[in-house]
Amino acid sequence: MFFDISPLELVVLVVLAVVIFGPDKLPKLVQDVMGFIRKVREFSDSAKQDIRNELGPEYEDFEFQDLHPKNFVRKQLNKHGDEFGLGELQELKNGFTRDAADASAAVRAVRADPLAKVAPGESGSATPSPTSGDRPAQPPLTSDETAPYDLDAT
Repeated sequence: MFFDISPLELVVLVVLAVVIFGPDKLPKLVQDVMGFIRKVREFSDSAKQDIRNELGPEYEDFEFQDLHPKNFVRKQLNKHGDEFGLGELQELKNGFTRDAADASAAVRAVRADPLAKVAPGESGSATPSPTSGDRPAQPPLTSDETAPYDLDAT
């Protein structure tokens, strides 16, 4: 309701006001408070209008709520559309997500069969990867052999 005041608290405030100011002065006090609130509201509205008039016609759609940082950023992003490259950032994020999914599937495949090689781009399949055209295919190692030194890996 007003400033998070419960109905019970409001009743207590009204009873307290009646006790402090008395029933005969309370209506005059409420009128004075309402008049003061009305004058403050009129003053703030006229100040806002003066600021809008001073800013000129290019700021016709200016609202003071837009000065809040969240509202300002949201309005600027909507106004400029995809000028900031947000679509490219979304595509980049989706690419990273796909790469991470492929990598985790490859890790799961290698954990399931440590001797199998997983080809890049294959998710979850434990088939041997095709070799590149510049290197001949290597036969699988036996248990007593050590892996050869790979210059491409360093």
